[in-house]
Amino acid sequence: MLISGIQKLSLLDYPEKICCTIFTAGCNYRCPFCHNASILQPNPRTPAILGEEVLEFLKKRKGLIDGVCITGGEPLLQPKIAEFLVKIRELGFLVKLDTNGSFPDRLNELIEADLLDYVAMDVKNSPEKYGLTVGTENYDIRPVEESISLLLSGKLPYEFRTTVVRELHTCGDFQKIAHWIQGAEHYYLQSFVDSEDVLISGFHSCSKEELQEFLKVVQTLVPSAKLRGM
Repeated sequence: MLISGIQKLSLLDYPEKICCTIFTAGCNYRCPFCHNASILQPNPRTPAILGEEVLEFLKKRKGLIDGVCITGGEPLLQPKIAEFLVKIRELGFLVKLDTNGSFPDRLNELIEADLLDYVAMDVKNSPEKYGLTVGTENYDIRPVEESISLLLSGKLPYEFRTTVVRELHTCGDFQKIAHWIQGAEHYYLQSFVDSEDVLISGFHSCSKEELQEFLKVVQTLVPSAKLRGM
C-alpha cells in the first residue's frame, strides 16, 4: 500500500459515521481541478506511511471511531488493497471507499468479498465531456458505465457525487448525468474549492444560485439529489 497521508478524525468523509481517512498515492486521472495534486504520483522524496503503521494507529482507535474512509488518488490502483481491507475489517471497523469508478472489476471483487460497507463514486461529467474533465483525450467511459451499473444494482450502500466547476459544467451536462444515474440512491453536487494543491490553476466555483439551478435539473430524474457543503 502506498499511503501518502492520514486524517486521524473526520466527521464529514463517511456519512453519519466518525472515521479516520487514509489517502493512497497515485491516480490514473489528471483532472485539472484536482485538489490533491501532490499525491497523484508517488513522490520518492516524501516518506511513505507504512500500512502496518496505519493498522497500529487504528488499533488505538477501537471504540473511538466507527470506520475508515479509503480515498486518494485512486485507491483501486493499490494491488494489495484487499489484504489491507481484510486487516481493517478484522479490527472491527466499517470501510468506505472513494473511487473514480474506472476499475469496475476490482470494485466488484471487493464488494463480493464483503470488504466494503459504503462506496462514494465520482461522476466527473457528462459522457461527452468525460475526457476533458479527467485530463485524458478520447477517454473510454465504458469502465465508468460498468461501475455506475454495479452500484445501481444495490449490492451495498453508495453515493454518486460531482465536483462542480464553472469552466467545465453546464445545465446540459447535469441533464445527461441525471439520465446516466437515474434511480440513484444518493447523488451530491459539491462545489469546487480552490487551493494551493490544485493541479492547474484558473478554475472557479459556481454560486449557490447556479448550483441550485443545476440541482433542479438533476432532481427531475434523481429526486434524492442534494447539494453538499452549502
